[in-house]
Amino acid sequence: MESFHHLLYGFVEILRLEPLLYCFAGVFIGTLIGVLPGIGPVGTMSLLLPFTIKAPPLLAIIMLAGIYYGCQYGGSTTSILVNIPGEASSVVTCLDGYQMARKGRAGPALGIAAFGSFIAGTLGVFALMLVAPALASLALRFGPPEYFSLICMGLTMVIFMARGSSIRAMMMAVFGIILGCVGLDPQTGASRFIFGSTDLMDGIGLGPFVMGLFGMSEVFLNIEKSSIEERTLIVDKIKGLLPTLQDWKDSIMPITRGSVVGFLLGILPGGGAIISSFFSYAIEKRISKHPEKFGKGAIEGVAAPESANNSATAGGMVPLLTLGIPPNVVMAILLGVLVIHDVVPGPRFISQHPEIFWGFIASMYIGNIMLLILNLPLIGLWVKVLKVPYKILFPIILVFCIIGAYGINNSTFDIYTMIVFGVLGYLMRKYEFEGAPMVLAFFLGPMFERNFRLSLLLSDGSFSIFFTRPISAGGMIVTFLLLVFSAIPIIQRRKEVISIE
Repeated sequence: MESFHHLLYGFVEILRLEPLLYCFAGVFIGTLIGVLPGIGPVGTMSLLLPFTIKAPPLLAIIMLAGIYYGCQYGGSTTSILVNIPGEASSVVTCLDGYQMARKGRAGPALGIAAFGSFIAGTLGVFALMLVAPALASLALRFGPPEYFSLICMGLTMVIFMARGSSIRAMMMAVFGIILGCVGLDPQTGASRFIFGSTDLMDGIGLGPFVMGLFGMSEVFLNIEKSSIEERTLIVDKIKGLLPTLQDWKDSIMPITRGSVVGFLLGILPGGGAIISSFFSYAIEKRISKHPEKFGKGAIEGVAAPESANNSATAGGMVPLLTLGIPPNVVMAILLGVLVIHDVVPGPRFISQHPEIFWGFIASMYIGNIMLLILNLPLIGLWVKVLKVPYKILFPIILVFCIIGAYGINNSTFDIYTMIVFGVLGYLMRKYEFEGAPMVLAFFLGPMFERNFRLSLLLSDGSFSIFFTRPISAGGMIVTFLLLVFSAIPIIQRRKEVISIE
């Protein structure tokens, strides 16, 4: 009951003109970016990050988080109408959503995607509201060894769940930790990896780093393509957006299961909306009495993944707000934004900044209502947006990148930094090196180093402290097991090569 009193306090904070405008701007931009294939929430949040620095922390996180969960809504529109996922988590929606559109059922597909996203998003926020305070109370017992082991486990899990090579993902994580150490040592004041540059004494800037790695690299990648994939709309006008009673009967349980699966997987490091959508789709296909319908226009194949990816956005907030540990790249950016505003998420975040936490929770409830309105009555607008050519979009993105990078500190050095990481991000994507492990390691690197040092100070230099405390020992055991499981495929491939030779 206490949580509901706090929630009312959050609504008092949010039900004012300025917070509502920031919330609407976030979800509107998020839906727009979700509809436009190829840009994604990480790149968009990176581009708009400089414009939130002058705003209060509550308004900044409301807007950037709105972009994230707004993208999950908008991505379904492109998947269903064009068969091109507007957002990576909407890849699975293409399988059945596009087939429904080809059969003349684009309206019900878009409708169930919007309603499913709304229900799952609301349930996810409700679960976040209940789980986060309880976990924060438990986290008060954590010391440096526990945090160190959790960070190790999080980084290892991201490597384990990487879509490509585990070795490459580990290389990127190590590189990210090194980048996070650039600047002055927090204890000794010695300079590290600055190569004589005074501009690097404060470390690598968050804005130029993520804007280059995700924003500019996307532009470079698409400029390289001689012919960008054409988008062919199935229909120009959408009718019958409200699902029928039978559609609801077929979808209500997939929506419920997708909401639960999405929230739980969203909490895990390396999980998030993408894995949640795939996992929920696989569950529905496995338990269905008619699995042969999947891939041919089954409405359950739209309802489940769209619910899962929206619920996962709320799940990802749990470790971020209660432990200060981001489980994915988007949460890492939100962590960076809060730190810029001198607000540090962790066990004491809810008690020290109740207006930010409960205001943010309330904003997500309101944001989901706004998104339902945006994604049903305004579907005609999003259909027109899909016709905008890429050659107009990408120069605008470049201009935003340059203005945003310069505007943070009014420094041309930040522009050069952004360009360097833009080229690096382009090369990484071209040669299939994942950026997620590097970004997470960049954010977690300073925490990793600080807690490692404090742990050794507490134990007089003995590493046994990581294995004699139960929570820390559990985290280190999971880390070790994940490393072993990651190494097994590599060993098997080497054995196969040796046997062939």
